[in-house]
Amino acid sequence: MAAAQTELQLRIEPLLLEVADVVNTTLDLDTTLRRVAELVRKVIDYEIFGILLLNEKTQELYFRFSVGYSREVAERVRVRLGEGVTGVAAERRQAVLLGDVSRDPRYIAAVPGVRSELAVPLIVKNRVIGVIDIESPQKDHFTEEHKRLLTLIASRMAVGIENARLYTRITRQARTLLLLNEIARELTSILNLDELLKRIGELLSRLIDYQMFSILLVDETGKTLQHRFSLRFQENIHQKHDLPVGKGVVGYAAEHKQAVLVRDVKKDPRYIETNPETRSELAVPMIYNDKVIGVLDLEHTKRSFFTEDHQRTITTLAAQIAIAIENARLYEQIARQERRLELDLAMARELQFRLLPQSRPNLANLEIAAKFSPARVIGGDLYDFLAYSHPRTALVIGDVSGKGAPAAIYAALVSGILRTHAPVEPGPAEMLTMVNYSLAERRIDGQFVALIYAVWDDQRRTLQVANSGLPRPVFCHQGKGERIEVTGLPLGLFEDAEYEEFTFQAVPGDVFVFISDGILDATNKADELFGRTRLEKVIAECCANSAESIVKSIFKAAAEHASGVETFDDQTVVAIKVKGSLSKRK
Repeated sequence: MAAAQTELQLRIEPLLLEVADVVNTTLDLDTTLRRVAELVRKVIDYEIFGILLLNEKTQELYFRFSVGYSREVAERVRVRLGEGVTGVAAERRQAVLLGDVSRDPRYIAAVPGVRSELAVPLIVKNRVIGVIDIESPQKDHFTEEHKRLLTLIASRMAVGIENARLYTRITRQARTLLLLNEIARELTSILNLDELLKRIGELLSRLIDYQMFSILLVDETGKTLQHRFSLRFQENIHQKHDLPVGKGVVGYAAEHKQAVLVRDVKKDPRYIETNPETRSELAVPMIYNDKVIGVLDLEHTKRSFFTEDHQRTITTLAAQIAIAIENARLYEQIARQERRLELDLAMARELQFRLLPQSRPNLANLEIAAKFSPARVIGGDLYDFLAYSHPRTALVIGDVSGKGAPAAIYAALVSGILRTHAPVEPGPAEMLTMVNYSLAERRIDGQFVALIYAVWDDQRRTLQVANSGLPRPVFCHQGKGERIEVTGLPLGLFEDAEYEEFTFQAVPGDVFVFISDGILDATNKADELFGRTRLEKVIAECCANSAESIVKSIFKAAAEHASGVETFDDQTVVAIKVKGSLSKRK
């Protein structure tokens, strides 16, 4: 006997070195538990081995690693503190050695034919985290020396098991968070409600291996939960029965706005049987703007299948699912509204283009060309030609702040004001002042307009120009372009704004080009603006051509520059060219 004890003692030091190696070299829980079992077998011959970990919330021990137990037993068995040999060892925080289990009433038979048992608690920082348990079919198989040796191993391995357990938990949480983020991103991109509900069921199975799953949505009255989607063992089923809010586990979750975890539905009076196989259930409400819109219901045939981790995970995801469902619902409503709106916008586009001049003034000494291209269906740019007493004609080009319908309506307002004042035939600066005053009387926050107003005298070949915020026009004379340095504040911002007026004596071949800033701001994939330099180069290259050709060249150059990039702003160009030739005038 002494020789055997000496042999065991001689093996302790290298064994402890191996224990230290396990503790220091791995954080994988399964690997740690397997190596613990291997180390114990080196010094204690066993046939049945188990490492049970403690669920601190339920105060129950459950098998995390086992040898010699059937899978069903290992998954099913739960041992409360103080019950059985392992429960007593955990509760008393000391090893328990039974030479003959048949004589001890505390013994709980899990494997047939067991005669002796040794259970040693795993303790970390004075806290029990589990139990190492070994059993044998031989009576008095384990000795006090085995007890001391296993206690020594357990005291060292408890730290490694706890570290691996924490690492596994943190790793699992990190993976879960990443998966939750991935799921949330995908769900928010699905805008068809039926498709969304189906995808929720598929994605949830990546988080929890449920067997039955339902999505119930609260109806318009707020009193009934309606089955909108159900899976039973991965097959779609149609649940016809609705459930009043407040009834059953699902109804309770909806009424109280809180998740309900039922470990054994047979012991919960709230449970309403719909699936006879169900043993555990998890119901999580979906809440949007503090209002329950539905419930996620998961069921399983195993008791205590769902855990607090499952509950936290699904509760976190339920908030994202609620948003996705509301988005899908809103999208369905918006899609219906958009179909109506598309018809309205198509009509508005037609009306806007009909508000633009349907023809250009036919003048003896001037060519006129113009083009308007909205960034959206309708836009906020405008141009117009207003008839003055012969031989004068007014030209206007404008750019309203913003885009879309509000800008288009404001542009229509500006057009109406211009036509209201045109009969008195004001000069350009005077017209800008009058329009500015009219808009100030109808001030709309955030709305203003930049206008260039010009008056052409076809007999004298003179052009008077005033500007209120549009890009400076380009004047091309004898093939050379220059900017017309006429500027001013946009209309509708300041009542007392004043405007300059420039007069040009034109000769045949002279070209004047007026643009909105959508042309200059056209941006390519490298985020480079079309800009003034490119504009003036295009005009210089084609100023010998017709006014129509000049307009087309500018639009073509801007489009080629911004190829592949969505147009951001409305684009408008008006070009005028003095007819005739210098030789004829001489």
